[in-house]
Amino acid sequence: MCNQDAGSITVDQELRSQVGEWLTSMGINGQATDGLSTSMALLGCMLLAIGSYYFVKRGVVSAMNLVIQRSKVTWDDVFMRHKVLEKFAMLVPALVLNLLIPMALTMFPLAAMLADRVLSVWVVILLINGVYVCLDAANEIADVNLVSRRLPIKSFVQLFKLFLFFVGIIVSISVLADESPVYFLSGLGVATGLVMLVFRDTILGFVAGIQLAANRMVSPGDWIEMPKYGADGDVAEVTLTTVKVRNWDNTITMIPAYALVSDAFKNWRGMSESGGRRIKRSVALDIQSIRFLTEEDIQRLSHINLLKAYLSEKQDELNAVNCQLPAGELVTNGRTLTNIGTFRAYLLAYLKQHPKVHQDMTLLVRQLAPSAEGVAIEVYLFINDTRWAIYEDIQADIFDHIFAILSEFELNVFQRPAGTDMRQLVAKT
Repeated sequence: MCNQDAGSITVDQELRSQVGEWLTSMGINGQATDGLSTSMALLGCMLLAIGSYYFVKRGVVSAMNLVIQRSKVTWDDVFMRHKVLEKFAMLVPALVLNLLIPMALTMFPLAAMLADRVLSVWVVILLINGVYVCLDAANEIADVNLVSRRLPIKSFVQLFKLFLFFVGIIVSISVLADESPVYFLSGLGVATGLVMLVFRDTILGFVAGIQLAANRMVSPGDWIEMPKYGADGDVAEVTLTTVKVRNWDNTITMIPAYALVSDAFKNWRGMSESGGRRIKRSVALDIQSIRFLTEEDIQRLSHINLLKAYLSEKQDELNAVNCQLPAGELVTNGRTLTNIGTFRAYLLAYLKQHPKVHQDMTLLVRQLAPSAEGVAIEVYLFINDTRWAIYEDIQADIFDHIFAILSEFELNVFQRPAGTDMRQLVAKT
């Protein structure tokens, strides 16, 4: 251990003194004076350490595990599965040896000093290892309770492990060198530039992890798109320096954590949480198929249930306007129904009664500006099931119906001439 001021007695020294007095009172010389007694003392220390370990492991740890198994809470089962208590039980024989071995080697001061320092380092390593296992168990509990979807818990766990690693290294070196840890910490200031260079990604990743957590930019389970890195899939893991994305083709893309802060990406979490997934698709119609509806057309379309109320209301409205026209005036000078307008009304009524359309979100059937490819009718709506396969099936079903119903309104879909169309045209000529 580190040197103390003259006349000062550490807790460790007091404990060793009490143990020595207890051994003397029991008839055992705690201060070995020859090789044989030293060997016997070392053997006794080993047996005592092994006995203490089995007592703690078979007695205390087993009893506590039994209590954990019978408890109703589930988080303690994770600690038992990670064998946290077993890891800390290893500290007991290490502490026993650290306490007794230097006493057994009093006639060999150099060996006693080396044993004391090595055993102290062993205690530090075992303690840090136990804390590591606790952190792993806490990370698993966060995953089970979905806390990691709100905070990058694994990043913080890795950061704390890294911090403990450096603390363990500094403490171990200070113990072996018999110097204060402050002496070595002061030397780190000189090496700050080197540390910044070596751990650049770690530092950037840590800062990015804090920003990602504070702004809830990305969490495990989110669907993100980042074309720059070829990422399009679910976030599988957010670590201290990288974000692991499982793409839809089951490939894995590793993205630096700081790239999510410095570059643009798309997160589909809002869509998933809203419960609605958007459909925005249009159908191009041949402008030459657009015309006014005749009385026969209106009579025929009135048999469609979704159009009965619309046609009845529109006819009353149009009759009220057209009856004011002078006798013999062309009907086209008034207001007349068109097949494309009636088709839009039918399509809107069809979508409003569709069980898979989210009625509390935006629902539009609109006509876009005409172009060289005709005039397009666009459907803008949200499906109430965000699952990809279900979404694609519903979208296909809706547009299957749209394509099939167009003939009832005598509307034609615009499409570019195919090779068969050109051959038929040549054959006719």
